[in-house]
Amino acid sequence: MSKIGKLSINIPDKVKVALSGNILNIEGPLGKKSLNIDLNLFELNIHEGKEVSIKPKKVDDDVKRLWGMNRSLVNNAIIGASQGYEKTLELSGVGYRAALKGKTLNLQLGFSHDINFDIPDGLTITVEKQTTIKIKGSDKQQVGMVSSKIKSLRPPEPYKGKGIKEKGQYILRKEGKKK
Repeated sequence: MSKIGKLSINIPDKVKVALSGNILNIEGPLGKKSLNIDLNLFELNIHEGKEVSIKPKKVDDDVKRLWGMNRSLVNNAIIGASQGYEKTLELSGVGYRAALKGKTLNLQLGFSHDINFDIPDGLTITVEKQTTIKIKGSDKQQVGMVSSKIKSLRPPEPYKGKGIKEKGQYILRKEGKKK
């Protein structure tokens, strides 16, 4: 039995969940999401628009693996449609700064040139201070992907800690060379 898959998902008041064929449509104040669920393997129950549960039709090793994942995908889509997801990135280093120019994030990261990062549709990026970037969106996977791409432009280095890191991320620091 899947520990995660057994749990039912509560639906907030503002979110509407509807099943049409194999596609589960989730609509909320922050956006829409469509998930493709294999109804040959799983049985999806929507209880009076307040709760969703997913159960396998037959239990074997392959279905057990997919059960928890499908439940998590549905849960993430419902949370994204109602509350949304947010990641905060911090730039640390001398002269490292970020600025918004229309639909482009302009980053100065100590290279000889500026880096222009195009903001994808469905996400909002705000620069609070010059060294703090907030990424908001309704799709958890897309928010994480964009955050990861921005972090990969200048990963934090272990000696001085310069680079782009997530808020609260611990950087393993190394001692410099000794005399």
